[in-house]
Amino acid sequence: MTTSGVVTSAPRRWLRLEAAGLLGASLVAFSYTDQSWWLIALVFLAPDLSAIGYALGTRWGSWCYNLAHATPAPLALLALGWWTHDRLVLAVTLVWLMHVGVDRLLGYGLKYADDAQHTHLGQLGIRHRASYAAASARTSSN
Repeated sequence: MTTSGVVTSAPRRWLRLEAAGLLGASLVAFSYTDQSWWLIALVFLAPDLSAIGYALGTRWGSWCYNLAHATPAPLALLALGWWTHDRLVLAVTLVWLMHVGVDRLLGYGLKYADDAQHTHLGQLGIRHRASYAAASARTSSN
């Protein structure tokens, strides 16, 4: 598999920094919702249920995964929670954003429709780390 469409080098580091900021800001904002910290443990993996879409094939799976792992949907829900003054909706949505931040920090990017392991942050899995390292080295030397 090629590294086509994969972010490498400095832009990849900026995306990781952005993910850390998303995680940190979500944690701080969560602390102001007055919700139990146990809510994080209960809700944190919920976005991964989107992987059920892969039962319909990689095209649908990637679409479902990306819907749950990009920021527009949780940000819209966050705005709704803010507008309605619903602290539980705010808290659950902030946990969702924490999940997105952690996934990006761990290298889980948005998925391409060709393969569940092909993401904008690189190929997932140990066997693909060597090809990513080689592509990253080529990009760094330019």
